[in-house]
Amino acid sequence: MENGGGHKVLDAFDSSKTRPFHFRAIVIAGMGFFTDAYDLFSISLCTKLLGRLYYFEGNKDRPGSLPPNVSAAVNGVALCGTLAGQLFFGWLGDKVGRKTVYGYTLIMMVICSIASGLSLTTEPKAVMTTLCFFRFWLGFGIGGDYPLSAVIMAEYANKKTRGAFISAVFAMQGFGILASGIISLMVSAGFRHKYPAPAYQDDMVASTVHQADYVWRIILMFGAVPAALTYYWRIRMPEPPRYTALVKHDVERAERDAQKVIGRERFAVEANLEQEHRPRERQPVGVAEEWGLFSPEFAQRHGLQLVATTTTWFLLDIAFYSQNLFQKDVLTNVGWIPKAKTMNAIEEVYRISRAQTLIALCATIPGYWVTIALIDIIGRVTIQLIGFFCMTVFMFALAIPYDHWKQKDNRIGFVVMYSLTFFFANFGPNTTTFVVPAEVFPARVRSTCHGISAASGKAGAIIGAFGFLYAAQSKDKTQTDPGYPPGIGIKNALIVLGVTNALGFFISWVLPEPKGKTLEEASGETNPKQVKSKLMTR
Repeated sequence: MENGGGHKVLDAFDSSKTRPFHFRAIVIAGMGFFTDAYDLFSISLCTKLLGRLYYFEGNKDRPGSLPPNVSAAVNGVALCGTLAGQLFFGWLGDKVGRKTVYGYTLIMMVICSIASGLSLTTEPKAVMTTLCFFRFWLGFGIGGDYPLSAVIMAEYANKKTRGAFISAVFAMQGFGILASGIISLMVSAGFRHKYPAPAYQDDMVASTVHQADYVWRIILMFGAVPAALTYYWRIRMPEPPRYTALVKHDVERAERDAQKVIGRERFAVEANLEQEHRPRERQPVGVAEEWGLFSPEFAQRHGLQLVATTTTWFLLDIAFYSQNLFQKDVLTNVGWIPKAKTMNAIEEVYRISRAQTLIALCATIPGYWVTIALIDIIGRVTIQLIGFFCMTVFMFALAIPYDHWKQKDNRIGFVVMYSLTFFFANFGPNTTTFVVPAEVFPARVRSTCHGISAASGKAGAIIGAFGFLYAAQSKDKTQTDPGYPPGIGIKNALIVLGVTNALGFFISWVLPEPKGKTLEEASGETNPKQVKSKLMTR
């Protein structure tokens, strides 16, 4: 092969027009995120039902509910697994290759999704233990998808539309949330029609039919379907040629893989076009030395960036996961979802699913796609600042006059404003915190740094999942859920989330803007001329 073959790989991908392989990569990587979101958020649709099924109390005013420790475990254990998986697979993606371990995450997700809906007995402790065990490992597999999908898409994309491509992968999360609501609606509607039951206040025992035990199992197990359908295409993806050239230094293999993806003729044409249009006067921006993650050089060049990506993702996920996992409690508190005692068990699943589906359809998904349309125009940091700012404003607007919103005539206004916080989370930091870490770090530690940033986010999600559960309890002990101590109330909990978003807004100013740059320029690792000279010596 001719000298300089490696730089042709970078040139070809940087200048490549949008082609079918880009869309295939978006779908293949995105279906993993579809499954991730389905698995992580579908559990919130089932927790009320689990409480009625396995922790019946006989209280005429309140159906059974999960004890605090069980509820915390069921809601949070998958997030703990996700955190561990992000760190492990992020590191592994840099060591052995992105594509090499990409299929293993899906295998784990398929097996554990199915196993989550199974249990050895119907005894409550056994059911919850089985559920939590497999949801931890489900989360572990989900965790691997974060760094691997982001980095693979970034390394396949061109510099002009890279932000839109990575955002499109992440946007499949919105469809996963929507799908969890729709599947739950369909399952609960079918069982509600087949097995009608009285409301809890009319007949406590008969309100939960035995067949309701199948409802939550079917909902959770359905998460295996999209993961299984994607597996074949995922294992057929070649290793990103950029990784093969820059990290493994196998230029010949990188060029062969690039030609498979782009096509031999287009590969040559686009590589030459990029070379012709690259400014000759561009000055070096760093030297591609072989320093590692824990070296003083990394700390000096990228330490502040890593602090910024981890901190903003951490703060975002405290608010985002609190809102998503416990939106049913907030909406019940303002009366948009009826009181539990006025419904039977399956009807409650149906009503909660309908609320989540409407919010996902009207606010969550549009937020993702507005980001895709604008991210390469106005930039990642600008969108993140807009999102954090608007989330702060709307959160305070909900929290400060909270008693006003609880009045029956004002409930629709509350739901609209609450939905807008979801819109600006997704047209904002929920998307950009995923995109930026895939662009601003050097190739040899890119997956690891993205995994660390994502794991920091999941640490925030765990705080949100566990903390909001307790904090949102009423100050009046007589109004708390069974087993919970008095909290600070939903109003004050929303104020805390508003402050969290405000902190994210100010820290976001530290982030660099990767818009319109090659990955090498965005990471500050080197400029294309230095990459060329290094590759030509291999």
